[in-house]
Amino acid sequence: MTQHTNVVVIGGGYAGVLAANRLTRRADVRVTLVNPRQRFVERLRLHQVAAGSGTGTVDYQDILADRVRLVVDAATHIDAKGRRVTTASGMTVDYDYLIYAVGSGSADPGVPGAAEHAYSVATLEDAERLSTVIAAAPRALVTVVGAGATGIEVAAELAEAGRTVTLVCGGVLGPYLQARGRRSVARRLAALGVTVLDGPGTRVTAVTSDAVRLDDGREVASTVTVWAAGFGVPDLAARSGLSTDESGRLLTDETLTSVDDDRIVAAGDAVAPSGRPLRMSCQSARPLGAHAADTVLRRIAGEQPEPINIGFFGQCIAVGRRTATVQLANRDDTTNRFYLSGRVIGTIKEQAIRAMLRELKHEARRPGSFSWRFTDDKRHQLLWAGHGESPVNAERTA
Repeated sequence: MTQHTNVVVIGGGYAGVLAANRLTRRADVRVTLVNPRQRFVERLRLHQVAAGSGTGTVDYQDILADRVRLVVDAATHIDAKGRRVTTASGMTVDYDYLIYAVGSGSADPGVPGAAEHAYSVATLEDAERLSTVIAAAPRALVTVVGAGATGIEVAAELAEAGRTVTLVCGGVLGPYLQARGRRSVARRLAALGVTVLDGPGTRVTAVTSDAVRLDDGREVASTVTVWAAGFGVPDLAARSGLSTDESGRLLTDETLTSVDDDRIVAAGDAVAPSGRPLRMSCQSARPLGAHAADTVLRRIAGEQPEPINIGFFGQCIAVGRRTATVQLANRDDTTNRFYLSGRVIGTIKEQAIRAMLRELKHEARRPGSFSWRFTDDKRHQLLWAGHGESPVNAERTA
């Protein structure tokens, strides 16, 4: 009788789907994907969902390999010793290896009134709820709090749809951007009619049902307040007794293997390799998902996993449906002075989002086809300097 290895992937986002598909490279591996939703969510389109201009979901049948078993349920506990996952319905799923790819969602705002009166756009359900509220109040004064990529994209999308929008930055507009790219985004937002409040005194201190209060004493009238100031990760790892960083990300070595258990590997937004998490993004999620699968496959084959070699190119921000700005960066994610902006970049961004789905589909048909070539040498140098050794931890006993 053929001996099978059971691998459970928790989380059906970009990292989880890519990992699940890639695991099917071995005929003797049985893959189960546990995810609370029946459809794949395109996180990069949630601002469109909020504005009512997009759906943001895809059928899993279109992007998952036939050999991947989909369990539509929420994982609630990981029993590392017993090697099983418990779900919200009370179901248990046994595993030989586990890939932890739970992604990210809304973070606790930590501001009085925000949880009661502000709307998030961090998940599909959040964005759909906001869309319903926006549709029911066509004359609403919309205030978006947070001027990172998500806040800018939400503000621009709503303004282009004819809404009256104020973007409260809590500091600078687009913190990731260099000055020239920031000016480009500011010009486009102004053309769309978005009022941008940036600089000192724009940190939000309270949210009420009809206003947003700033730390310089100003009060901004707000019929609908959107909270886009950061993301958090689920507490599943911490609740399951696994080691995490202070933000709740699973702590791993540079092969993405848990520091507690070499049968648990992580990928995506909720992993902190060597305590140095990468920026939450699809740029890192996809190669991390592929690398997590490769780590598991190497362990099954009795081989030593390799360290991650993830790199970045920058950040692309949609400023309305047809225009985008891309801030270019070095492989270690430090930005440089170059940026590109305009309608052509908007078209390229849209094509890139579609290409990510094609990557998932291609990996389902030809597991192992996804590849990446970036190497963050500076990351490795920092790790070597900090630990005095190779970033790959010594092999642990299975």
